[in-house]
Amino acid sequence: MILSTIPNPVKYIHHHLQHLQINLKKLIFVHDNTKQTFWVINIDSIVFSLFLGIIFLAIFYYISKNLSLKNPSKIQIFIELIIEFVNKNVKDIYYGDNVLIAPLSLTIFVWILLMNTMDLIPIDFIPYLLNLTFSISYFRIVPSADINVTIAIAIVVFALIIFYSCKTKGIIGFLKELITQPFNYYVFYLINFFLESISLLSKPMSLALRLFGNMYAGEMIFILIAGCLPWWLQWTLSVPWAIFHILIIFLQAFIFMILTIVYLSMATKKHDL
Repeated sequence: MILSTIPNPVKYIHHHLQHLQINLKKLIFVHDNTKQTFWVINIDSIVFSLFLGIIFLAIFYYISKNLSLKNPSKIQIFIELIIEFVNKNVKDIYYGDNVLIAPLSLTIFVWILLMNTMDLIPIDFIPYLLNLTFSISYFRIVPSADINVTIAIAIVVFALIIFYSCKTKGIIGFLKELITQPFNYYVFYLINFFLESISLLSKPMSLALRLFGNMYAGEMIFILIAGCLPWWLQWTLSVPWAIFHILIIFLQAFIFMILTIVYLSMATKKHDL
């Protein structure tokens, strides 16, 4: 968006909190977040999520096809360090034998890390280019600052938790565990089911809301700095915050990955009923 068209900081902040949306029923673009329905989707979040996912797959595919044991490139060494880092955490936390956990953890870590890193791009840069080229002024480039994206990833993890719980314990065993833990006595069965249901549902909510809250807050601070300070003074706050935000970007991807491993490890653990 062209900065000269923004009359005041309030409108500037409100503008940068708007998604590029489309109403699937009417097939029209909408820019009013207050009138969202089930059929309204955030195009910008979907586009950048897919774009970053393709970049992730392309880089790893290229490295896998051009491995060199004698003269590894710097990017190959970097990728190997990431894989070793993720694999070590999986081995330390997940005690079962599952070929899916390590690739899943790697995908979650790298994909979320890439989405979080978009927060370091100046907030006006891409919207300005899109406005100049395609007359698109509403465009948010941090998918992990969109609650819909974080909930979608968390729902996939939740589905895997249910799947591996039923696979390991059986459907009857899984349901029995819900009513017999933590108090294995028939008087407490209803209380157990209530407590275990809350515990189960809190897992995807904690994953989604923690990531969304931290990234949304980080994005908001960048918007406030850009909206409330003149352009020549913004670097005094935006640069220190960006340096500190690098830690948040990495930490949130790491926490999401670790909790995913922990939850799946708990799902495959059998209890004596």
